Amino acid sequence: MPRFSVIIPVYKVQAYLHECLESVLEQPFTDLEIIAVDDCSPDSSGAIIDEFAARDPRVRAVHLTENTGLGPARNTGLEHATGDYVIFLDSDDSLTPDALHAIAHRLDVTGRPDVLVFDYVRSYWTGGTAPNPVTAHLTEDGPASFALDARPGLLRVLHVAWNKAYRRDFLERAGFAFAPGYYEDVSWTYPVLVTAESIAVLDRVCVRYRQRRKGAITCSPGRRHFEIFPQYDRVFAYLDAHPETARWRPLVFRRMLDHFSTVFTAPDRLPRGSRAAFLREARTYSRRYRTPGPTPPVRTRIRHALVGLGAHRSYQVLHLARTCQRRAQRAATTARRALRAAALQLHYRVQRLLPLRADDAVFSAYWGRGYGCNPAAVEAKVRELAPHIRTAWIADPAHQHTVPPGTRVLTPGTAAYWTALARSKYLVNNVNFDRRLVKTKGQVFLQTLHGTPLKRMGLDLLDRPAAIGDTDVRRMLANCDKWDYVLSSNRHSTAVWERVYPADYTTLEYGYPRNDVLRKATGEDVARLRDALGIAPDSIAILYAPTHRDYRRAQRHAIDLERLLRSLGPRFMVLTRAHHLSPAAPPGVDSSRLVDVSDHPSVESLCLASDALITDYSSLMFDYANLDRPIVVYVDDWEAYEAARGTYFDLRTFPPGEVAADEDELVRVFTAGDWRGPRSTLRRAAFRTRFCPYDDGDAAERVVRHVFLGETTGLPPAAPWERECPTAAPGPRQEPEAPATLPISAG
Repeated sequence: MPRFSVIIPVYKVQAYLHECLESVLEQPFTDLEIIAVDDCSPDSSGAIIDEFAARDPRVRAVHLTENTGLGPARNTGLEHATGDYVIFLDSDDSLTPDALHAIAHRLDVTGRPDVLVFDYVRSYWTGGTAPNPVTAHLTEDGPASFALDARPGLLRVLHVAWNKAYRRDFLERAGFAFAPGYYEDVSWTYPVLVTAESIAVLDRVCVRYRQRRKGAITCSPGRRHFEIFPQYDRVFAYLDAHPETARWRPLVFRRMLDHFSTVFTAPDRLPRGSRAAFLREARTYSRRYRTPGPTPPVRTRIRHALVGLGAHRSYQVLHLARTCQRRAQRAATTARRALRAAALQLHYRVQRLLPLRADDAVFSAYWGRGYGCNPAAVEAKVRELAPHIRTAWIADPAHQHTVPPGTRVLTPGTAAYWTALARSKYLVNNVNFDRRLVKTKGQVFLQTLHGTPLKRMGLDLLDRPAAIGDTDVRRMLANCDKWDYVLSSNRHSTAVWERVYPADYTTLEYGYPRNDVLRKATGEDVARLRDALGIAPDSIAILYAPTHRDYRRAQRHAIDLERLLRSLGPRFMVLTRAHHLSPAAPPGVDSSRLVDVSDHPSVESLCLASDALITDYSSLMFDYANLDRPIVVYVDDWEAYEAARGTYFDLRTFPPGEVAADEDELVRVFTAGDWRGPRSTLRRAAFRTRFCPYDDGDAAERVVRHVFLGETTGLPPAAPWERECPTAAPGPRQEPEAPATLPISAG
């Protein structure tokens, strides 16, 4: 008996079927069978499932002699299923990486419930995604498993078959089967949920629910959408036949009216001229199954009343009125914003006519994302060495808590913000300020940038359309013309910046101020940071920090971190930090060992707290090298990245440590101990010599003395390796023992 039977009904999905089947077969969890039911599909879908069945014994192809519809095709799959649990997957959808392992783990820790409900994400044909709007009902807080009475809100979760795992003997004992026709999930989901004695939830996205542009039932107009009505007949017939479920009638009744409203107002379901008939039928069902229950909100009561009256014209008028109201509100909001923006620009012009404030400095980083990077290190040193200078920091409201006391906080787009940009003598940023900034005579713009360039930048992207996108090159160069000073951390960076951002500025080869803390931290500092992150003294903490992929609209997580942790054993943990242009990693099965630190305000603190770094093409590797701790480079898409973005040198031939091209090799690097072996040490030393010649802990002081105090001579000389390296993280220094049964290639 396999653990899972994955039932996939197949009909006219040849464009999506490969992705669907591969998303299951590529799961590291392999104890499964796939039952692919060809519902007499007229395209090549049947041949595709035969090909998969020929190459993988876990795939069973079942061919129907006539088209029966989605519900009966699923029933056929149930008849062939032998697994402990059943999972339904639509053939144009897909499982997320390692979803089955997460589901299996949750089933184990919740005591094998009758039903497990898991999360999903809508994946649009345009490339965007949207989360489940009622995901709060899937929180794992509270009892491991429960009856529906403990969480009646689960009836609000999308009533489909494919966001759940079902214990097969529970389905067989209750005799559940799908009905024919559209909306077959309705007459399945409600009876299953109200009957299950034990339900559990998994707060993890396990399914990508594809929103097709054409071809899906939900976007295909036709009279078959009237088949929603007999599906609710079946639901209430089931409730009538099982008196113990009668208490659920009010909630199911309310969900029925909500569902009728959704179909009625959807622009692409009911054919022209059929809306009045649909609402008349909805009125009949409202009267037939009306059940008193809790009083819903006013807007819901009005909507339900209109359905109950069958008042399709009134419903359409109110729906149109509501739509017009929303559009009017948006137009009014747009007009107010335009008026406010014009007033602020007038204010800015007036402020530019006033004298500069010679002792004012304004700082920002990463487009207002908070206090950090090189500008933060410079700002802190300004307050130390030049206390007469008043500093202000630009940050969005969500990040203003990161700004230290004593530094004025400015909200972007306010009058105070524009006043500071117009009147402050010193402007410091690691990107650019608002493009409408006009430098006043006497203002000094310090551009710190934010990393040593491995990937191509600026003008070097002109022949890289995937990377440069819709960048306005003239505007980019106009921003460069505002710079007075540009920081550089090494000769390589100096040469690149002067070529890709050509302008009349002075380059300061002083090192990166943000790395000062990496050179000056003590063992006590490291211990405190590890404790704050929940890193046990005997744990080996790996910081995983990938960069953005220009060639992908939807960013992916290149490494299956849960598999990596299973392979390395319990002494390892991973701190995963997404690039600021990429989504955060999905939550792991074991949150104590896989921690998402994407929102942590200080990447330098994460570096200090970790024992090793895994990255790909991120400039973080150049900073991390200052710690003299192991770095592993993971480049599974080198050719694609090189073709789309391009790099300034082949990282594989001059890396800061070991290099892995796939997950098996990555696991082997760690289990064999190569990640901190002698070759890794030698590579790191050469890399550090080339790229960290000025990072000695005094970079910020050199910057402040030169730019803010006017001291161009007698600055602290750069001597990075005359000092000891920062105290290494207090994790175990011996090689961890690999489990005796651990395979090199897990999963």
